[in-house]
Amino acid sequence: MNTFSSPQVAERAKWQVPAMETPLWLGQQHPWCVVIPVINEGERIKSLLKKMAAQNIAGMADIIIVDGGSTDGSLELEDLKIVGVRGLIVKKAPGKLSAQLRCAYAFALDQGYKGIVTIDGNDKDDPEAIPRFISALKDGVDFVQASRFVAGGTAENTPKSRDFAIRFIHAPCLSLASGFKWTDTTQGFRAYSGKMLIDPEISIFRDTFSNYELLAYLSYRAPKLGYKCIELPTIRKYPANEVPTKITAFRGNLEVLKTLFAACLKKYNPARTE
Repeated sequence: MNTFSSPQVAERAKWQVPAMETPLWLGQQHPWCVVIPVINEGERIKSLLKKMAAQNIAGMADIIIVDGGSTDGSLELEDLKIVGVRGLIVKKAPGKLSAQLRCAYAFALDQGYKGIVTIDGNDKDDPEAIPRFISALKDGVDFVQASRFVAGGTAENTPKSRDFAIRFIHAPCLSLASGFKWTDTTQGFRAYSGKMLIDPEISIFRDTFSNYELLAYLSYRAPKLGYKCIELPTIRKYPANEVPTKITAFRGNLEVLKTLFAACLKKYNPARTE
């Protein structure tokens, strides 16, 4: 099912989407989907999917996994079907998280989904918030950001350095630049309306979004264009003796800061806009 209008069809032809394969697709059942980016998440993705099955997330949204090239055997198709997964997309081109998300978002929008919830596959976030994200999309919200720091949210075992960076660098910079008061801007537990994702004034389907640029960019760009944004309280727990992340300590955090400042300084804005 494709819901693009004629002008949108012309824009769709311009999208830069990494090469991908779809080894599993059982078809669309709901207007909403949950996209889960993973790469070698092992038992963590299995744990997350079991929680989602127990909460019957598949009863309200289609679950789609986008794999960045896992080699750990954690994504066996029959196992995925058992816990309610309807789609598996495998990125076959270079790039990290932003490239994965472009694959999944292009696929979902081509199917005609009205909105997309994204949750990391490393089992840090409690999926119990997903129904509230979908309710917000139904009510006309365009961008829902999970926050462990607003009233009702929970942060457990967050590394002190990361807590400091989010509270006093990342979120304040994006709040100042975007004009919207953000509190928790580094995590990928979010929801977006389809109409926002296809907006050519945002233009997410560009090869410049390859690593971790897309998250900071959307937090900056969406409020600037007047899209309705909110934060909802969520539960985020880090393991007591482990930090499940693909971002390395020094070099990775330096890249996060470079990306943050680039987004705030309009470096990722489409060329035809300001």
